[in-house]
Amino acid sequence: MRFLVASRIYAPEAGAAAYRLAAVAGALRAAGHDVVVLTTRAPGARRSADGISRWPVLRDRSGAVRGYLQYASFDLPLVFRLLFRRFDAVVVEPPPTTGVAVALVAALRRRPYIYFSADVSSHAAEGIGVHPRVVSVLRMVERQVLSRAAAVLSTSDGVTAAIAGLTGGRAKVAEVGTGIDTETFSLDGPAGAAGPVFVYAGTMSEIQGAGVFVDGFLRILDRAPQARLLMYGQGVELAELQRRAAPAGDRIRFMGVAPGTEIARVLRGAAAGLASVRPGRGYDFAFATKAFAALSCGAPVIYAGVGPLRELVARNGLGHSVDWDAGQVAEAMLAVLAQPVPDAGRRRLSAWVEQNYSLHRVGQRAAAAVAAAVRAD
Repeated sequence: MRFLVASRIYAPEAGAAAYRLAAVAGALRAAGHDVVVLTTRAPGARRSADGISRWPVLRDRSGAVRGYLQYASFDLPLVFRLLFRRFDAVVVEPPPTTGVAVALVAALRRRPYIYFSADVSSHAAEGIGVHPRVVSVLRMVERQVLSRAAAVLSTSDGVTAAIAGLTGGRAKVAEVGTGIDTETFSLDGPAGAAGPVFVYAGTMSEIQGAGVFVDGFLRILDRAPQARLLMYGQGVELAELQRRAAPAGDRIRFMGVAPGTEIARVLRGAAAGLASVRPGRGYDFAFATKAFAALSCGAPVIYAGVGPLRELVARNGLGHSVDWDAGQVAEAMLAVLAQPVPDAGRRRLSAWVEQNYSLHRVGQRAAAAVAAAVRAD
């Protein structure tokens, strides 16, 4: 079959969605299907090649495709990109506006589409304080996109429940799980300098609440004079976090966007990786996959906030689970520095991710669900 994958973000651009869709596309190709990815031009990947069609797009000041104007700069050309290609089905990633573009063309072409839902956008919009009227419209749009899809791929039981609540159970949900690229993020490979380094690698928005790590680190400056905090990524809170980090000087460094190979190198020598989900922002059921990236590289994780990872980290001895609280984060950082994880422990952490949260397996499950949905349509 011929599949199109439509997404504003795709590998090598960093992000859970980018890695997730690359795994799905790879699994579909491995199963013998023809796959073309329709995505955006991104730093380090400006040209179309190898089954990936890239289109120029507007980005915000942080470099992300986030915001209604930015979404429209991808969604409107996408309609025409879809109209003039042959396909049997489309796999589409949020936001729901992209889902609308795909649903429109799919209806015109009488072809099915599959929506990959790692979250429920209307819940998140409500959680971050978007105007209630805008949330109402977004909820209506998202409900229609999910309900009309041949299948909705969910990353967790929390997302599945949220989809069922939004659509009244009308969406055809296949839960495929979540994971990390364990080939890129692995224990094997070059490592950064070992030492008291904490690493945050991911989006810095009001949903993640990464500022709790900046504030926590500021509290241990005098008690851990050799420690450093490296912040990789971008997001709407970046400028504010840089301002708050100023008292630490170069002991807190904002590294910008980096390829997965560079982040993996740093994580292999890190004291701990950092991940968080801020409570009450509509993502209380979300998995912060950056935690799996750290663990897969052998680094224990300090997890702050809510979500399924809170219990998972504590139950499996993967590091420290704390509230979204700077004081508790600071104490967890000191505990990690006082008792570093030995090599055998790092091997255990990496093996645990490979066994339980390999993105390769997620891609295989998703590809099977996509093909089954098309055959049943």
